[in-house]
Amino acid sequence: MTEAADLSIAILAGGLATRLRPLTEKVPKALLDIGGEPFIAHQLRLLRAGGIRRAVLCAAYLGEMIRDVVGDGGRYGMEVAFSFDGGRLLGTGGAVRKALPLLSPRFFVIYGDSYLPCPYQAIAAAFLAGGKRGLMTVYRNEGRFDSSNVEFAGGRVLAYDKKNVTPRMKHVDYGLSVFEQSVFAERPADEPFDLAGVFADLVARDDLAAFEVAERFYEIGSPQGLEETRRYILGGRTSATKGGRG
Repeated sequence: MTEAADLSIAILAGGLATRLRPLTEKVPKALLDIGGEPFIAHQLRLLRAGGIRRAVLCAAYLGEMIRDVVGDGGRYGMEVAFSFDGGRLLGTGGAVRKALPLLSPRFFVIYGDSYLPCPYQAIAAAFLAGGKRGLMTVYRNEGRFDSSNVEFAGGRVLAYDKKNVTPRMKHVDYGLSVFEQSVFAERPADEPFDLAGVFADLVARDDLAAFEVAERFYEIGSPQGLEETRRYILGGRTSATKGGRG
């Protein structure tokens, strides 16, 4: 049976982080301080605790700074490689497409500003059992921590749309997904596209499995999210206020 250790993970760390400026004018989100360490250190340790051993950081904006800090990942118990967008930003999907040669045949994808306390082993097993080329983790959010954008019922994603939200959308894309390489290999190389379009295509083809998680997500994409995540990681508890990801 596939375990989390068999899957590498693509970490999407190439965003411009405009909502966090001026904090991110000269420092990428991944290196923002959390208790005297960069956020990426906490994220990598969490992934390692979940059984994941190999990561590919998809980087762009100030990505060389992240590479200088993380290195080969050994200090976090991980094997880490880097994939850079190059001359133009490729979007979340295009960045994964470019990183395919460095990824395992099946792999996780996580956003570089997400801290997700979830059962990685169980998610890997559910992906294999689901028989689909993609899997989305979802959380029953009901508009609390971000805009709910997923209609989820009977263990399936019935609809996913970040722009056209309906009353039936009680769940949110949690921020962790699993894919077969073929999902991205069929797309043109070095052309920008986003994960939202990938998910929409998989839903239309009935090729997207789903896994519902029980604990909320944490993120550092906004000032409020950064503070909530800092408190959570350092042992505090967050309030059930609306944060959001970006």
